[in-house]
Amino acid sequence: MSKIAYFILFLIINFGGLALGSWLMDNGPTSEWYLGLNKAPWTPPGWVFGVAWTLIMLCFSWYLAELFKDRKSNFLWTIFSVQVVLNVSWNWVFFNQHFTALGLFVISALLIIIFYFFITFRSDRLKYAKYLLLPYLIWLCIATSLNAYVVFYN
Repeated sequence: MSKIAYFILFLIINFGGLALGSWLMDNGPTSEWYLGLNKAPWTPPGWVFGVAWTLIMLCFSWYLAELFKDRKSNFLWTIFSVQVVLNVSWNWVFFNQHFTALGLFVISALLIIIFYFFITFRSDRLKYAKYLLLPYLIWLCIATSLNAYVVFYN
């Protein structure tokens, strides 16, 4: 498959995962439960989340197209699949079920997987492509801190 075909495939999977995750959170950010939480002072306004996730998934999809273009590994597909499941399930765990501590575990595992991608796959061709993961890594660090704040201060 060409890099463009992989890019389109990963755009569909990644944005589909975001849509599914959004549906699973059942209006969580506007729920009485969430609005009543003691949230971190650095919690961004709601519109930032949509902008951030759009940028993240565009960059992540291009990174994955670069990565998968030459690698046909079942292990790589497994790691990517686990990342999708963790990304989607966090919304349900945190917003729908209100399991904030389990949500912290899920988002921490997701952060570890993205760091794994960043550190492990750094061939000459991917030397610069790995920096496409920085928006995802930065956002996950922020999101993990927001989740931890909710766990520790509620």
